[in-house]
Order: sequence, then structure tokens, then C-alpha cells
Amino acid sequence: MRDRVRPEILAPAGDEERLEAALLYGADAVYLAGQRFGMRSAPANFDREGLRRAVERCHGIGVKTYVTCNILPRSRQLDELPAYLSELDAVGVDALIVADLGVLSLMKRYAPHCALHVSTQLGVVNYETARVLYEMGASRVVLARELSLEEIREIREKTPPGLELEAFVHGAMCMAYSGRCLLSRYLTGRDANLGDCTQPCRWKYEVMEPGRPGRPLTVEPDEEGTYLFNANDLCMVDYMAQLSEAGIDSMKIEGRAKAAYYVAAATGAYKAAALEYEKSGFSATYRPSPWIREELDKISHRPYGTGFYFGEPSQDTKQGGYLRPYQVAAVVTGWEDGWLIVSQRNRFLAGETLEALEPLRPPFFLDTTGMTDQEGNLIEAAPHPTMEVRFRFDRPLVPGTFLRRKNG
Repeated sequence: MRDRVRPEILAPAGDEERLEAALLYGADAVYLAGQRFGMRSAPANFDREGLRRAVERCHGIGVKTYVTCNILPRSRQLDELPAYLSELDAVGVDALIVADLGVLSLMKRYAPHCALHVSTQLGVVNYETARVLYEMGASRVVLARELSLEEIREIREKTPPGLELEAFVHGAMCMAYSGRCLLSRYLTGRDANLGDCTQPCRWKYEVMEPGRPGRPLTVEPDEEGTYLFNANDLCMVDYMAQLSEAGIDSMKIEGRAKAAYYVAAATGAYKAAALEYEKSGFSATYRPSPWIREELDKISHRPYGTGFYFGEPSQDTKQGGYLRPYQVAAVVTGWEDGWLIVSQRNRFLAGETLEALEPLRPPFFLDTTGMTDQEGNLIEAAPHPTMEVRFRFDRPLVPGTFLRRKNG
């Protein structure tokens, strides 16, 4: 039995802005990608110089950097890999996340200083596979999303203590087995296994019977249609004690394509829960403070579920889009002589009450009475993107604090 320790909170970073949000709101480690060979091509990601800066920034505050190299490359792409792997090794990346055995082999030759993390794309669902990967040099496996807590517990009990287990705990879940899907390529020509998924699993589908042309049928009779492949988002913050007790070392938040606010709020919520859990003495009955769970309802999400952790997952058959209950109004940039300085993100009005989300603190309300522009002129509204705005507040707030309002 290993000593219980606070689980690592692993946050997504799709670009430098989202990286800064993850770091400010408490990430213990971040996962990001270069501009090739990662499973998310939609975010800006990081060029070589950006990766170097990211590693330096993270290491300067004791945060680890993991780079995704987890596409399933075709033979024609392999010739480019050695140079890329050498670049990652040279900039000091802590670990590479790999899904392909050929890439694994190349990594051991061309990135010998990087730890090997095996991606969920490889589909580790049993202890024997995990043990073999450990013998091949893996220091961590990212478990398949289809495992229950009981199955994870058995894997933990039957694998070497030196092998770390990582699992997704929050965010969008793919309906395909461990994320391996051909639906996007089949329907749109964009291959999910090469990082270019168009998420057709989120579309609404109808069935057409050839003998009844022009009369589409839903699989279940519902005026909203049926979303055949659309999985609920995952949310496991209420079950941190159970996840840790089952043997999960690293709790991973999905969302490299999500906005900085999403990254900040989700990372902050899980880190606050991890700190509370540690403070409880790793109590088996730990439950997070209500504000922590409420934070996750204030970010963009689909209806939440618990994935496969407690059995078969529910499918969301009525909601293809996102719930977006809150909107970011501004981001704090400084404080000076009783004036809070913010950068506008969405139009807001003088005298409006906004909710402030500081890192690792319960949110609170403030108002914008007496709002001025950068020159000190009183203004009734902040209509221009990123314009500097000032209003009275009695203390500094951490730069990067989000000010938000409830939609509707």
C-alpha cells in the first residue's frame, strides 16, 4: 500500500493565454502540444520557441510539462518524427504522451531525457497491458476512459508501485472507444486520429427508411430529435476521495481547445478540492465545499455525468450544444491607489454587479460604480474589446482574476 498523497491536478493548455490561466489557478502539471503530432489541431498550440518559453515558465514555479505526441501516424509521417522528438528533448519537456508503439520506440532513441506517458488512445484496460508498458519504459499510463473504479483499483493492485496512473476526471468525452474514431473522417474527410476531429458525434441524427422517402424518423420519438452518439460531459470533483483511493495519481481535465476562463475555473475548482482533501487527512468521506462544485456549473459544458466510473454511462440525447450560464466581462490587470484596473472582454455597464473569481478562493461580488476609462473620464459602459477600465475597490485582486456575469 503506497502512502496517500495529494493527487496531481493536470490542466490543459492550448496556447500561452490558457497556459497562464492554468498556472495561475493552481495546476500541478500541464499538457500541451507542439504544432505537429498532437491530437488537437484546433488550438494554436506551441511552436518550438513557445515550447521553450512554456517549459521555462512552468519549471520556474515547480510545474511539470507534458507534451502530446499521440496521433496515430501513417508511415509517410514517421520520417519527420526523429527531429521533432529531439526538439522536445532539447527544450526540457518532462514527459511525452504517446499512443503508438512505433512512436514509443522512436521516442526512446530521440527523446531519452523525457519520461514516457502512454496515452488513453492506446486503450489500457487491464493490469497486464499496464505492466508490459512499464517494462517497455512507461512511467505512467493514461487509463482508458471505459474503466470503472473497481477495474482501476485492480490495475493499481497488480502493477508496480513505480507506475503512475492518470485518468480523465472532467470535460468532454468521446463516444468512441478510448477516443479512436473514424466518424469524422468518414463524414467530413478530417481524421480524428490525426488530431483533426470535427465532432460529428455532437450532431443531431435522424433515420431515413428507403420505403418512406422524405419522412425522417428519430430513434426515440422526441420533438428535439435524437443525438445518437453524444456523451455527457464528465464531472468527478465530488468523488475525489474515491478516485484517489482507487489509485489514480493524476487527475486530468479535458479542454485544450477551451477558453482561458474554462481552464482557470476548472483547474481552480479541482485544485481547491485537492487541497481540501489533503487538509481532511485524505478522509474517505471527503466532499468538496459547495462553491467548488458550483464553479463547474458556471463554465461552458454539456450536461454532466460520471462516465464509466460507476457503470455504464448515460448518453445525452437532447443537448447537442453547450450550456453557457456565465459570460466573462473583464480580466483584472492591476490595482492602484484604490482603483481596480481591468481589461474588458465583453461589454458591461457602470454600476453593474459582477462576480469575481480569484485563484483558489470562493467567488464574491463587486460593483462597477464610478467607472472610468484609462484617462480618468467617467463612462457609462465599457464597449470596446480589451479597453482599460477602472473603478473603485478597496484592495488589490490577483492579476488574471476573472470578472463575470450571469447570462440572461
